[in-house]
Amino acid sequence: MARASSAYGPPPAADTGTPGSEPENAISVHTLTSAAKDLVEGAFPPLWVRGEVTDFKAHRNGHWYFALRDADAQVRCVVWSAQQRRIPATPDDGMQVLAYGQMTVWPVRGDLQFSVRSIEAAGDGLWRKALEQTRLRLEKDGLLEASRKRPLPAFPRRIAVITSPDGAALHDIVTVARGRSADVELVVVAAKVQGEGAPESLVAAIERVSRWGGADLLIIGRGGGAREDLWAFNDERVARALAACPMPTVSAVGHEVDITICDLVADVRAATPSAAAELSVPSRREVAARVDALGKRLAAAAGRREERAVAALSQVRKRLALVAGRLVERRRARVETLAGQLQALSPLATLGRGFAVARALDGATLSDRDHIPPGTAFDLWLRDGIVGAIAGNSRPLPDGVPETLSLEPR
Repeated sequence: MARASSAYGPPPAADTGTPGSEPENAISVHTLTSAAKDLVEGAFPPLWVRGEVTDFKAHRNGHWYFALRDADAQVRCVVWSAQQRRIPATPDDGMQVLAYGQMTVWPVRGDLQFSVRSIEAAGDGLWRKALEQTRLRLEKDGLLEASRKRPLPAFPRRIAVITSPDGAALHDIVTVARGRSADVELVVVAAKVQGEGAPESLVAAIERVSRWGGADLLIIGRGGGAREDLWAFNDERVARALAACPMPTVSAVGHEVDITICDLVADVRAATPSAAAELSVPSRREVAARVDALGKRLAAAAGRREERAVAALSQVRKRLALVAGRLVERRRARVETLAGQLQALSPLATLGRGFAVARALDGATLSDRDHIPPGTAFDLWLRDGIVGAIAGNSRPLPDGVPETLSLEPR
């Protein structure tokens, strides 16, 4: 029995064998959305789309969902977690971006969406945001503190250089280092410095040098390039590995105007790879000039020290002479005082004042009148001689004679 067609139904199919042309050969929803996906992806090759980010959500499954809109329309977008490594930071709502991807259909829901593979903010907003987020995390952990910066060794014997073995940076470092000193050994640790896998390669190279521990200094860097080319040196993993390096580090990435996270973490930032070699390798001529200057400074310092020593010795000599003179004067005065006292106590001085001393003929001093009975011969010692005498009658001293007239020996 023939089925009557509805005025509102689909037009008759040209080929009744086409899937979906009749109820009997209806297709599944998944087949329909998958066919739409193939049709849309075939019609739209990967392209750049400009728009404003709205309704951004980072799902717990790791994917990002948002919409791009302009004044007249919007399209749903998705960034799969595997594609996020190409994007420096999450975009913010209201940010004008350029998104690279492909129109597709999600068969599970039949939603038309734009699968984003890369995002660039209008200007450098997205890159700047990524840098700021990384910087803040490192700063929070104290890795940007000036107090943790280490001085470079004055005379390194072996320097490890992490860079691309095919880049101009290595050539510049070797040329400058050899021109300054042929005695410094350069050990090149090859690493990928841009593109996919560059951060992982740099981290592995830093960890290899750290485990080895045979270098006095580490130089990490590359020559100039676009922002994307230098981005591996802004990777947080590379920065943390560099901060953990046990030896002093020099970061030399790009040109003088290029500042990377590695530059902030390293002990010393060099404007270019050539400048890194100049900072790290002492010049023989400069060292010789420095030694000569130090010799002159040492000689001048020794001369000044000698002059100060001579002046100090002269002052000491004068002070000693003055002290010695005062000491001699005090001793002389003391001697004169003692001499006066001795002179005052001398028997001869006593005799000189009019006194005399009676002595027996055997030399014994006769101090009492009982020692000289009448008729006894004795000697009378005077100031200028001895007089022989014979004792007569004796009598005691009269009252009132001063004690100082006593001739009793002292």
